[in-house]
Amino acid sequence: MRSGGVEVELVEYGAIITALRTPDRLGKLGDVVLGFDTLDEYLDRSPYFGAVVGRFANRIAYGRFTLDDVSYRLACNDGENHLHGGIRGFDKALWHGRPISDDGMPGVAFTYVSADGEEGYPGELSVRVTYLLSPDGALHVRYLATTDKPTIVNLTQHSYFNLSASAMDVLGHELMLNASRYTPVNDHLIPIGDLHAVLGTPFDFRVPAPVGARIADAHHQLGVAGGYDHNLVIDRPSEGSLVLAARVVDPLSRRTMEVHTTQPGIQFYSGNFLDGSITGKGGRRYVHRAGFCLETQHFPDSPNHAGFPSVVLRPGDEYRSESVYAFGTD
Repeated sequence: MRSGGVEVELVEYGAIITALRTPDRLGKLGDVVLGFDTLDEYLDRSPYFGAVVGRFANRIAYGRFTLDDVSYRLACNDGENHLHGGIRGFDKALWHGRPISDDGMPGVAFTYVSADGEEGYPGELSVRVTYLLSPDGALHVRYLATTDKPTIVNLTQHSYFNLSASAMDVLGHELMLNASRYTPVNDHLIPIGDLHAVLGTPFDFRVPAPVGARIADAHHQLGVAGGYDHNLVIDRPSEGSLVLAARVVDPLSRRTMEVHTTQPGIQFYSGNFLDGSITGKGGRRYVHRAGFCLETQHFPDSPNHAGFPSVVLRPGDEYRSESVYAFGTD
């Protein structure tokens, strides 16, 4: 689909964004998301490139949670923890896609029904994820889910971005995060349950700074994750409102991306596990930190922390969220 000078390509497997082309300061289109040239490569070895992840995005400690006094055990696919929905999460599901138009915006609506007990989750979950392109070239991603039993839900989009549209690393990208707190993690990248101030830490991006400016600092949290792989708590005037969460500028192409979301958190991941072993589009080798992720979400391991925003969905209720990725040049 195409609108506002932006082009987006999608496939039904994983509801994946396989290409997202935006113009640079000279008007030249470039693909700003990491991925592959063929479906087989996504099937074989993709680290969630461009996919919708769920039923629960991010980690759940030991793959365990309790809901209404019933204990559930989920598939563990990240050591002893559950990650991004399990062994066959939504990123590996075959969605049904159909073209739509909403308020004059072209788009694609993807639907998927997750069976009761899939990857250990209770309840049959009916999910719809809608991608829409606005006339000004902003990509709207809308999520809707309903269930027939009490369950937990946390959905996000897992694109890896590189606004230079090249194989270079993203350490020079200038990042702003609208967050004054974050959720520190233990040695297994599970939140300890507290919210810490970013002030005086490498996690303070309230004033724009290059991604790589403090990534090598001697800070325990950076050492645990091998860089940034942390949930930031978005500063917002009211719960559920669509607010600016992040802004990124590539100093070379001058491409910009703003992320607006209704979610309470955003996971900033600096491509720590990319190591050059993956060859992607056009034969590009994805070097260390060749892309970054900004995953709008509820907090990791939320079912096991009563003080975190609830991720419980009950019959008769709807899970709804929206994230907007607005592109431009600076």
